[in-house]
Amino acid sequence: MEIHDLSVHYGKVVALENLSGTFHPNTLTAIAGPNGGAKSTLIKAIQGQVKIKSGKVTHNCRHICESGYLPQKSDVDSSFPLSVYEVIGMGLWLHQGSFKAYTKEQHFLIEEAICRVGLEQSKHKRIDQLSGGQFQRMLFARIYVQDASLIILDEPFTAIDSQTCDHLLDIIQEWHQKGKTILVVLHNLDLVRKNFPETLLIGRTCVGWGPTDKVLTKANVSQAFANLMT
Repeated sequence: MEIHDLSVHYGKVVALENLSGTFHPNTLTAIAGPNGGAKSTLIKAIQGQVKIKSGKVTHNCRHICESGYLPQKSDVDSSFPLSVYEVIGMGLWLHQGSFKAYTKEQHFLIEEAICRVGLEQSKHKRIDQLSGGQFQRMLFARIYVQDASLIILDEPFTAIDSQTCDHLLDIIQEWHQKGKTILVVLHNLDLVRKNFPETLLIGRTCVGWGPTDKVLTKANVSQAFANLMT
């Protein structure tokens, strides 16, 4: 996926400015930086959820809805009267539509995803009955059944316990080993250093992009914060 001189403004406020670069196939990349540094703005621009001021995004998907997307938890309405099983099944909608009955094979895939994220005892619960960690596991399972080649996760580890975090990191590593291209927005730099081989460091614009140990230098991190002061 190519980013070409991308800028996003919110009114007169410059959120993201002149960002260019490439997310190569089969890479696992953290999008890191300070709060307010435009990490989520970049993701929303890629997803077509915000208006681009200038530049463009090009990718190999026929449509960006083919990507597996996990938004920030605050962007998800958990009040809908749906079960865990029903939400996970939504990952199949792109392939079959929203009103067709699942095949035997599709039911098996949903059950497989439920087991992989450890929600066997909660699959018939309403989603408003889930803990924060269970909710994130459910959204990971929805991506699991979708089986997209491009996966985009926006702050997937917020407000979850360390055991759930480790479990979800294992799933991300599995996806990477299967050849998927994965973008993960994170603010925890220690987590990035330990688990992500590539990093895009943003502070309103690109401060560094490449191998994590080359990008997350003290000077670059300081520059990312300094960019927000100008």
